[in-house]
Amino acid sequence: MSKKKPTFRQGFTLIELMLATVLAAIITLGLSIILADSQRGWHRMYNRIYSDVVTDSYSARRIFDHVLRRASGEKYFLGDYGEWIEVYYYGDATSVSVDRYARFFCDENNQLNVEYGSLNPTKTLAVQTICGNVSSCMFKATNRSAQMILTLDDETQSATVVSSSFMHN
Repeated sequence: MSKKKPTFRQGFTLIELMLATVLAAIITLGLSIILADSQRGWHRMYNRIYSDVVTDSYSARRIFDHVLRRASGEKYFLGDYGEWIEVYYYGDATSVSVDRYARFFCDENNQLNVEYGSLNPTKTLAVQTICGNVSSCMFKATNRSAQMILTLDDETQSATVVSSSFMHN
């Protein structure tokens, strides 16, 4: 009786090919989910950082700080409920007395504004809109420092900014 020697063919069996295909599909699907989730997270963070609320809160804080640092701590006015603040400052380096004012207030359009004017005679020189989407704004002042508590809300994101400044002049 003659024995047949088994012959080995080179290549892959059908089961090995199916197993490799399934593993490749699982890895590809996993990587696709990770990449899609990373892209969503990046867009969400980008929109949160560069939204109107964030840029407006930054602008409001910078302008409030800039104006208050120039203001004279000798005299300021505050609304009965803290809804506005008016500070006085020197118009230029040659002024011997305070001759200008700046008044921060919110208008009926939910915008934070600052009104600049002269004192003698009392005259409004300019009104600048600082930011919109204001849901609440309150001012406080003691001695030579003032504080602004500003809440901005654009219905997708909200932020509360607290800015304190010291009146230097």
